[in-house]
Amino acid sequence: MEIRPYVAADVAPTLAVFLEAVTVTAAADYSPAQVEAWARRDDRDVDTWHAARVATHTYVAEYDGAVAGFADIDGAGHIGMLYVAPAYGRRGVATALLHRLLRDAAAAGVDEVTTEASLTARPFFERHGFLVTARQRVRAGDVELVNFRMTLRP
Repeated sequence: MEIRPYVAADVAPTLAVFLEAVTVTAAADYSPAQVEAWARRDDRDVDTWHAARVATHTYVAEYDGAVAGFADIDGAGHIGMLYVAPAYGRRGVATALLHRLLRDAAAAGVDEVTTEASLTARPFFERHGFLVTARQRVRAGDVELVNFRMTLRP
């Protein structure tokens, strides 16, 4: 597996990973209406997706030449996205991506890393030392979802 910076050619594969992770993996923890509201398939376009990826430090995990996952962190130490394609789950992809993000945060002198973790992602972040600081109810369109504000002091 290789962890590398996001490049423009990754726009479609990372968007596909996001949609698959939300609609397949997260479907175990969220209702079909919540999954669809979160995925917002009709509202996603590659130009907006690409702009969001380059606005943060985004990394891609390649596994046997395929995009297996991606993650990003901003300059303040906030992890906005960490998604793995279901076919690559439980292979260390998320852990490798998280370690890369934490190295970036440490190099930037960030003393606190934060994220909003889904019900699905919460156990992963807890295994890596993140603590829940708040349970949140967020809206995706007209649907409410639960997630967790989490913090790590590396």
